[in-house]
Amino acid sequence: MIKFVNMVQKIEKLIWQSRYMVFLAVIAAILSALIMIVLGCIEVVKVTTEFFHAFTDTGAYEEFSKHTVSHLVSAIDYYLIGTVFLIFGIGLYELFISKIDIAESDETSSKVLVIHDLDSLKEKIAKVVIMVLIVTFFKYAINFRYDEMINLLYLSIGILLIAVSIFITHNKKVPKRN
Repeated sequence: MIKFVNMVQKIEKLIWQSRYMVFLAVIAAILSALIMIVLGCIEVVKVTTEFFHAFTDTGAYEEFSKHTVSHLVSAIDYYLIGTVFLIFGIGLYELFISKIDIAESDETSSKVLVIHDLDSLKEKIAKVVIMVLIVTFFKYAINFRYDEMINLLYLSIGILLIAVSIFITHNKKVPKRN
């Protein structure tokens, strides 16, 4: 009987320590965040180099004015997706491996990266994903041709849906009274 209990304890210890394999996902998520942020910076550098070139050539200025907003919105998109990966990686670390004590005690931070449970991780990621979708909609909306009235109607419906989604995500849950 003692051997069986001892074996069960070893199995439980092994199962408990298996949570450390999540560390691979944490590293991959943080690396993905870095890649997305670098891609966003590359977009900004492209716009900056085109900005200086635009003043030397009239044709370049017209091209620059057409594509600048799209490139900068793409940069915002990359940054937001990078924050999704960062929040996800830090959240996984806090949920499965260890609390990040410095995040809890740092008075200069905004606690956005402090994750206490899976629901708060899902909520934070969902809000950023909604922002990514809004930015993506904006990117396509600025490049779309509005030659027909139906296209303007579609744009209006899209804007309405965005407003509703922002309202829903910012609407705080009111606790029920007994």
